[in-house]
Amino acid sequence: MLNTRCLYLFHRTPTEALVHDKLAISSVRREVKTKGRIMSNSTMIAGPALPHRFQTLEITMKRLILAAIRCSLMFTAVTGSLVCVQPAQAYTNYTVKLKQVGANVVATGSGSINLTGLTFLGPGQVSGGAMIGPNVPLIQTGPTGLVNFDHYGALFIGPTNFGSGGLFSANTGSGDFVGINVPLGLLFVPQGYVSGSALSDSMTFNNATFASLGVTTGIFHWQLETPESLIYTQYNLWCNVVPDGGSTVSFLGFALLGLAALRRKLSC
Repeated sequence: MLNTRCLYLFHRTPTEALVHDKLAISSVRREVKTKGRIMSNSTMIAGPALPHRFQTLEITMKRLILAAIRCSLMFTAVTGSLVCVQPAQAYTNYTVKLKQVGANVVATGSGSINLTGLTFLGPGQVSGGAMIGPNVPLIQTGPTGLVNFDHYGALFIGPTNFGSGGLFSANTGSGDFVGINVPLGLLFVPQGYVSGSALSDSMTFNNATFASLGVTTGIFHWQLETPESLIYTQYNLWCNVVPDGGSTVSFLGFALLGLAALRRKLSC
């Protein structure tokens, strides 16, 4: 039920309404000053509606709050997109396998190279083509003769040689021209090579052995470091003599004898 005060507010004259509005404004100011926030007031909730100025203030505050929320969401979306704009760079490997095949030494290369961060030095041409230089160290696989290439500058982190031999040119070669010159910090790739694309090549040294080429048996790795100290590619050289079947059979034989002994022990 409405009390007499409420009935009075419903049937007040314009002059009384103006006085009431002024009293309400003074009440709100006192509430904000003393408590820091607008509290419920009997003189405000008893009437049929808030004064027009209070309604405008309320609408303005709601709009400001909604605008602040929108700005916050937009900032979050923008910063999130900026974090994701740089995708992680792929780590690549290029591997050359150097093997004794009959009377010849054959090298086969495969893999890909990430050129991100490396310094492009421009196109070039070389007449030597495929060759190795174990004591340099230098490796160039692919075609022999006159070859066009692009070359990049990089810092190679790895061994200072893969043997004591000097420079030897391959007798035959084919595929993509890929090479590294470690002391000069040079990487050679096919002209127009697209970073991360597949590479494949080979070269053959006729009537040669690891000893005659001065190559040390083993596995060697060089990491290509950018000026920003980032590494996206590793160049691998496998200098392995093809293992004979006898050593593999002997190893399997010892393994089977060990399993048999373990079985007898468990059955006792």
